[in-house]
Amino acid sequence: MDNATMSTHPVDISKLTPEQRLRLLEELWENLNRDPSFVPLTEAQRQELDRRLDDLESDDLAGIPWDEILAKIRGRGR
Repeated sequence: MDNATMSTHPVDISKLTPEQRLRLLEELWENLNRDPSFVPLTEAQRQELDRRLDDLESDDLAGIPWDEILAKIRGRGR
């Protein structure tokens, strides 16, 4: 994408505060997240996601119930 197609002026990131850079990053991610096809996967990433999905589908006991996790978190402060 060249500057002619951008709807805003270019930003000099080095002049932004850390908070401003984080907000810019969040805005960029939100924009990309609207259409995941803008973020292509490599073949290795696609294979890893497929492997993880297969693992989840084959393991009926995958994961920890939310109540159990919450109890563990709350128990740490005591």
